[in-house]
Amino acid sequence: MRFLTNPSTDPWYNMSFDEYCLEQYLSDDDYFYLWRNRPSVIIGLNQNAYSEVNLAYLESHGIRLARRVTGGGAVYHDLQNLNYTFIGKEVTPQPMVEALRSLGVPAELTGRNDIFVEGRKVSGYARRVWHDRQIVHGTLMYDVDLDTLSRVLDVPGSKMEAKGIASVHSRVANLKDYLPQFASLDEVQAALHGILAAGDGELPFGEERRAAVQRIADGKFSTWEWLYGRSREADIVRSGSLPCGTVEVRLSLDRGCLTAVGFGGDFLGGLPAGQLEQRLVGLRFEREALLAALEAADPGRYFDGVSAGMLADLIFPS
Repeated sequence: MRFLTNPSTDPWYNMSFDEYCLEQYLSDDDYFYLWRNRPSVIIGLNQNAYSEVNLAYLESHGIRLARRVTGGGAVYHDLQNLNYTFIGKEVTPQPMVEALRSLGVPAELTGRNDIFVEGRKVSGYARRVWHDRQIVHGTLMYDVDLDTLSRVLDVPGSKMEAKGIASVHSRVANLKDYLPQFASLDEVQAALHGILAAGDGELPFGEERRAAVQRIADGKFSTWEWLYGRSREADIVRSGSLPCGTVEVRLSLDRGCLTAVGFGGDFLGGLPAGQLEQRLVGLRFEREALLAALEAADPGRYFDGVSAGMLADLIFPS
């Protein structure tokens, strides 16, 4: 099978690369490429970022959020995860399954868009159709940090209800355990590439095309509107003990903005909290935006002894 080369590890660029290749890189032949992302969480086209991802953990650990052009659930990538993409008239992940088997891995497709090995998930994949062409792309976990994987997909808070597509979590495994003959993911990638290419050549992809991919990444895949603004309705409840007493805050979101805010609890304060609630409606659900609004409102007038930072920490737990 012919192939492209994409050395980027920027998830926004790589999501753009997938879309560009599907919609604008026309080829009479099916083709593939293997690629990697720096630490990032990739959510599906129809998912709610707020209900799927521990956004505070991402921010504090420098992990990037990206949204792909295909459906399915949220996945964690790091540089010990290898991604594959097949594009053509009718493509499936079967060539990757066969390539893994040729390396001694007893891989098999399941009915839920996954590749399993001995009952454990090593790959998830998704599909999209564009006119008469298709894209299938997926992950191969080689030596992924499974602790970080569990942390980034563990959403904090006492309650979260959202409209959209929820991730389905499976028992996962790293392929490193099944590939002892290789010393690194670089070696595994080279072996898989050789099997899939089977002697076929590389397709051209010049600087003009790479610049076009970057423009799409800058104008779409890295934007707040794409990452958060596509998130459908969500209801969040946070609660905790503050100097004023117990505070519970109920938040309703749609398309990344607050549509309703409600404070409850046994707290003490000089002014009714309803006045503060109205000041927060319409804001983007971002810590910086809410912190600025809370500082301007002086929350100590509504919650005795409570600063804007304390209330922001309650709403955005780390």
